[in-house]
Amino acid sequence: MSLPAFGLGTFRLKDQIVIDSVTTALELGYRAIDTAQIYDNEAAVGEAIAQSGIARDQLFITTKIWTENLSKEALIPSLKESLAKLKTDYVDLTLIHWPSPQSAVSVAETMQALVEAQALGLTRQIGVSNFTIDLMQQAIDAVGADAIATNQIELSPFLQNQKVVDFARQHGIKITSYMTLAYGDALKDPLIQKIAGQHGATAAQVVLAWALQSGFAVIPSSTKRENLQSNLLAQKLTLTEADMAEIASLERNGRLVSPDGLAPDWD
Repeated sequence: MSLPAFGLGTFRLKDQIVIDSVTTALELGYRAIDTAQIYDNEAAVGEAIAQSGIARDQLFITTKIWTENLSKEALIPSLKESLAKLKTDYVDLTLIHWPSPQSAVSVAETMQALVEAQALGLTRQIGVSNFTIDLMQQAIDAVGADAIATNQIELSPFLQNQKVVDFARQHGIKITSYMTLAYGDALKDPLIQKIAGQHGATAAQVVLAWALQSGFAVIPSSTKRENLQSNLLAQKLTLTEADMAEIASLERNGRLVSPDGLAPDWD
């Protein structure tokens, strides 16, 4: 199953809130769900999926390995725990969530453990998240570019991460954009609002359509049914070349996610 272009993010959503979000999204037609070990919501996501009654082969589930589980000894046992919480025999995609702090565990060791997990049938595809060009090169050196499904990175109109995007494209690695709406800041931008008005669309639809037309997968989250439904319609919105160029002009290296002790030296 190829990497879906549109999915549901679950960052910061827990317990009944994430159950309701996932349940509503699945009712509306979402079939890709993104979670992570550190989100502490895998069990709740698994419950919502189980209750939906949707066949497993119709879903695309992504989880991410936390930094304390990146060693070859820890990765597979931790992934098996994630599968138990998610009530599934496999996930469709497993990512390194963040590179190992201070390179305590090498990229090669973790990538090779992911390849082993894939060989065991625990995950269909593998990839990385928050990886710089140097880290992507290390991953490629370890397992080959063809093995790496995606690099999930912060990417919005205000942080377009062009160097990382270009490098990934050169090697056939898809980009998944997170924080695409810039914590909602992009929805307040006058240019985005102007383009939305011209298309009779919402600002969120415009930003998501920009990302999709740029070739990125997106995983927006919401707890509101109307927003979940509206976001889906971004897939049907076609922006003009002029719209795309105007949005590209909003680049300002506006990074929002760079946690101390986790963030690598960004490109």
